[in-house]
Amino acid sequence: MPKVFFPKIANQSEESARAPSIVAQKIREAILDEVLLPGKHLKEIELAEKFEVSRSPVREALLALEKEGTVVISPFKGAIVKPLSVEEVLDIGELRLTLIPLALKPAHRHLSPIEFDHAYDLAKRMTRTHSAKEHFECHSEFWDGIFSKAQRPILRGVFRQLNDRMARYEPLYLRVFPTPESRPRQPEALIELYRKGKITEAFRAFRKTYLEVIDQLTEHL
Repeated sequence: MPKVFFPKIANQSEESARAPSIVAQKIREAILDEVLLPGKHLKEIELAEKFEVSRSPVREALLALEKEGTVVISPFKGAIVKPLSVEEVLDIGELRLTLIPLALKPAHRHLSPIEFDHAYDLAKRMTRTHSAKEHFECHSEFWDGIFSKAQRPILRGVFRQLNDRMARYEPLYLRVFPTPESRPRQPEALIELYRKGKITEAFRAFRKTYLEVIDQLTEHL
């Protein structure tokens, strides 16, 4: 197994308020890099030593990740990276497909041509990348750009939490679709139709391919 490496948190006295969120982010990145695998135990003492922080921000980070759905904490076993499951993929997939059309119509009138171009560039980067971390970051930025323009902050927050929860599945996604040629291009198809004002058609095309992706992922779990 690759050696776990966590960059140190600099200027700890100044960053103490942000330490839990920084620790949570680094844990998520280690999961994306498959340094921390599903089922891996997350020991507070070891994480505190790696980050050179006290156990308090580590504990706060783990609690936040548990609330998000990335970590499971039990009284006797402590914290582990939450295992992958078919049920979770299906539930999150269904929730995403419920939330997306609620944002597409109100967001469309607020998106500029430059923002459509940026979304399309993010979609192409998702197709090309071989990095789970980059795929996750582009995917999150792609949807956050749309949901932010819908001007529905609660909807945006719920969708963002679902995205963060799915970070554990990014390495699996790249194994199932390892090359640009094999990778589904539903975000690109969405933007191509969406920017033309064909909102219903854009979502219909996205939904069809997205459900196929869900089927492929569940088959490999």
